[in-house]
Amino acid sequence: MIKKFLNSPGPTAVPPEILSDMAQPLIHHRTPKFSDIIKENHAMLKNIFMTQNPVITLTSSGTGAMEASISNFLSRGSKILVISAGKFGERFGEIGRAYGADVIELKAPYGKDVKAGEAAEVFRNNPLIEAVYTEYSESSTGVAFDIKGFAELTHNTEAILVVDGITAIGAMEFKMDDWGVDVAIAGSQKSFMIPPGLSFIGVSEKASKKMDKAGMPRFYFDLKKEIKSLENSTTAWTPAITLIMGLNRALKMMGKEGIENIIRRHHIIAEIIRSSLKSIGLELQAAPGVRPSDTLTAVKVPAGLDGIKIPGIMRDRYGVTIAGGQDTLRGKIFRLGHLGYVDKSDILIVLQALELTLKDVGYKFEPGKSIFTAQKMIMENYIF
Repeated sequence: MIKKFLNSPGPTAVPPEILSDMAQPLIHHRTPKFSDIIKENHAMLKNIFMTQNPVITLTSSGTGAMEASISNFLSRGSKILVISAGKFGERFGEIGRAYGADVIELKAPYGKDVKAGEAAEVFRNNPLIEAVYTEYSESSTGVAFDIKGFAELTHNTEAILVVDGITAIGAMEFKMDDWGVDVAIAGSQKSFMIPPGLSFIGVSEKASKKMDKAGMPRFYFDLKKEIKSLENSTTAWTPAITLIMGLNRALKMMGKEGIENIIRRHHIIAEIIRSSLKSIGLELQAAPGVRPSDTLTAVKVPAGLDGIKIPGIMRDRYGVTIAGGQDTLRGKIFRLGHLGYVDKSDILIVLQALELTLKDVGYKFEPGKSIFTAQKMIMENYIF
């Protein structure tokens, strides 16, 4: 028997309490009981996003909310700036071009970031930019972006700031209103600890006004319809009822722990994992001087090793599912997720499986050193 552990950047592990709630008999989505759940979820989501404005729940993966952030606020030919340093940030540009937007891209090499000053120069030189699209935590590289710095670009302008926070919101510090983020996106299968199928999109008052002028086509992802439905504690279309019931339990669990404690827990776990990996000679994909994400860690495959094999061996031989690299990084990195339903035990399980896997593929290191490093740091930072 091999016991299974899910430690990918997404989907993430689901607590048994949530699985139990999702196994309850199905209820109808146009009933007072379900409306009460919608209303309760909305209030709790606003607390997570740190906003007084609507946070819409869509039945879709995070990409659906990303598409909605293009189609609901722009018109064909609208000029947008897309800031990216990885596969998922680049997706904003792909969606924008599919809808006929005029896309300006500001890219950093994978593993690096784009500084606010670099973005400011591009923004100044293109006064017709209507929106700035960027990511907070790039889950293809493990790099985090300076969202507060980017918010200064659009502050006191007509342009809006749109942030992909899918692997950040609910696990890393995020203050939508205080920072000046106009559209913020998250996904259910990340820090919210439920299966894939829901996305969340917060919309500022400034962004709401742009919807009245936006000319791009939309139907299922019409946020004006969703906001109007949300005012009546319902949804525009048939929602993923079971997931929304699971979300209710997840948000209550998050509320009980407290968002500040959740953020601190994720940061300490990330610091322990990064230090433990470095202790056995591994190198992070996030370049020195670049802020790494607190929700996942991308690790360079040591020279001479077959990086394609590492995730498969960890999963099939040792029961721990992680993720490999994507596109140009395939076989060059592997990615360890540490967000959502994670604590100190997950750190040790992942490191043990990784050490065994690295030994299997021929990597030379001092066995047990990463686990010793983690245990020492856990004892020094015992907050769990």
